[in-house]
Amino acid sequence: MRFRTVLTAGILGLAAWGVVQAQKPFKEYPALEYGDFPVPPDAGTPHEWTRARLRYPDIAGYPGRSFGGSGFPGYWTMDYPRGDRHTLTGVRRLTRIDARSVEQVVSLDGTDEIFNWPMLYGVEVGYWNLPLDQAKQLRDFLDRGGFLMVDDFHGTREWANFITSLERMFPDRQWVDIPDTDPIFNTLYDARQRVQIPGAQYLETGRTFERDGYEAHWRAIYDTRGRIVVAICHNMDMGDAIEHSDDPRYPENMASVAYRINMNYFVYDLTH
Repeated sequence: MRFRTVLTAGILGLAAWGVVQAQKPFKEYPALEYGDFPVPPDAGTPHEWTRARLRYPDIAGYPGRSFGGSGFPGYWTMDYPRGDRHTLTGVRRLTRIDARSVEQVVSLDGTDEIFNWPMLYGVEVGYWNLPLDQAKQLRDFLDRGGFLMVDDFHGTREWANFITSLERMFPDRQWVDIPDTDPIFNTLYDARQRVQIPGAQYLETGRTFERDGYEAHWRAIYDTRGRIVVAICHNMDMGDAIEHSDDPRYPENMASVAYRINMNYFVYDLTH
């Protein structure tokens, strides 16, 4: 099933009403970096699209009982929610997508909630640890036409841990480097000329890399029809670039590439 399947007007109206009824309401969670980031005044206004953030279990054992308490909230919360809301502001300004102003946090909880959101964003996936049931549900989401973008993980050690869960999702498929000729780099903006996108550590160190992640890699898992279903941004931190794009110390050219890549990926998902 594709999210963009064309139905008759009557059935489409009933289906849309049913999806709205099934969607969980917006909710904020404790986060690593922000505890009181302001909620936009139009957060409750309905819109056609938002970017869902994947809440996953990690190698430290979270999310778990520490949610709502004083414990570590989990690696999935990095840059949350400031990075999400800056990203969604960019979607509103730079595309014609009718985007909500706030993110949606989604868990692989065995319910149908995940299928309400066509696009998932996973951050710090060098630390994720998907059990088999969650890996299978995420695979089901992707096989039905969903799209997953992962970002902000660095070096060989984090790559190895990322691959462990990826192989639970795709035991039958291999990742590949995305060629410059792929439509995902030219869907909205021409992004064939790319640079390594550094995290906020660049502001203090001037380095574009972290750990031994010296070279940025733009990789993907393709489905059987040649469509990218998992976009893998390794050795870069586009979330930080967007989160700190209003900081005059962060290089404008790097923030611009991050925005262009994100917009291309979102529009690609909706049009391919």
